[in-house]
Amino acid sequence: MLTASVEFNPEDSARAMQQLPARQRGVFALYGADPSAEPYVVATTDLRRRLERLMKPAATQTRRLQLVSRIRRIDWQPTGSEFESLAVQFRLTEEIYGARALERMHLRMPAFVRFHGSNRFPRITVTTRVNQREADWAFGPFPSRAAAERYAEEMLKLFLLRRCEENLAPDPAHPGCVYSEMKMCLAPCYQGCTDARYAEEASAVRSFLDTRGASRLKILGQERDAASESLDFERAAALHTQFQRVESVRTLASELVHPLSRLRVCLLMPSARADEVSVFLFAEGALRGPEPFSTLGMRIQNEHSGSSSLFAQPVAVEAVPEQAGVASVPRDLLQQRLEAALAALGGRTAEQAEQARQAGQTGQPGQSSQAGQARSTRRQGDLALLTRWYYRPQQKRLGEIFFAEALADGTLQWPAKAMLRGVGRVAAAELESRTGTAGE
Repeated sequence: MLTASVEFNPEDSARAMQQLPARQRGVFALYGADPSAEPYVVATTDLRRRLERLMKPAATQTRRLQLVSRIRRIDWQPTGSEFESLAVQFRLTEEIYGARALERMHLRMPAFVRFHGSNRFPRITVTTRVNQREADWAFGPFPSRAAAERYAEEMLKLFLLRRCEENLAPDPAHPGCVYSEMKMCLAPCYQGCTDARYAEEASAVRSFLDTRGASRLKILGQERDAASESLDFERAAALHTQFQRVESVRTLASELVHPLSRLRVCLLMPSARADEVSVFLFAEGALRGPEPFSTLGMRIQNEHSGSSSLFAQPVAVEAVPEQAGVASVPRDLLQQRLEAALAALGGRTAEQAEQARQAGQTGQPGQSSQAGQARSTRRQGDLALLTRWYYRPQQKRLGEIFFAEALADGTLQWPAKAMLRGVGRVAAAELESRTGTAGE
């Protein structure tokens, strides 16, 4: 699976080490003489230095792991970012260990708020177990279960949805609960409301989750403005207080929180190649990439000049002969490059989804179960990688993220201009990093 390989001779380890790139981030796998043995897979920030340390015989440290006499082959793949390294490592680990890959890489399924819309009296719960069939009803991912529970609890304070989890059989003799006593629930358990009234409240909750509170803010804003125009200032003040409460709840859900079926994001990361930026796409519950985006001829903003122009400085990470030059590329061509990269990733996602569907229809029961387990493992790992990267502190989050907007006809619209500026920022940061490293 990894892109490069070299045979390793314990008697002449230096020859193999010389073939490894220096000061290059990447993933490597060490294979022994026994082909059935599991390889040793590691992601590192410096391939050669890490392998030299592992392969150097230790004469005095007897407890140190001794690999030099056991290894016969080294496979590796250069990467441009930690995110890409973890993605490559997860793919290889999954190929070797199957479902155990999640445990070996310490990846956990993130938390989601689930809306139980198929129930007669819908309710919400917090879960870390979401499958693709429930993707329309699962809202997230959140950084932790505690964060999801807090969001769900604060949101329920804005509505009269039930908090009990049992399947209700409405009966006037039902004693109710403390929430119905405090008028925080419509109390369908003892027929405190009609089914239509409860369905209306459930629809409002679903709309709130779909839009991260924007639907509720729009209604309250319109009602507040109408009350103000009619000089009913007391009601306007009360509506403004509700507006502020909704805004405070809205801040508990990051921009990443979407219905899982509609979570479509593009990640821009540094590439192992000097004249490229790596493009990743998360859609349909799966991560695809990297797809290269060439920055040759692209001009980016000079952060130190005070210029606000998108095209202010040519990108050239490595020296270019003067006679060759770096021709400036028109914005339309850059946008076409970006659209081509996204189309390639999107086509790959659709193709794999169709292959998975056909495998589930034509495969034997045992094979179908194994394929379903493999898809579940891949989906959980991809979600965990995306969540781990996104919820890092901003100063430690290398790369850029952009969200797609679904149009009325079902097509996706990407913010192309903003994404090209993001490409420029990633390329500029990588250029500065390479220049600083070279100076050392």
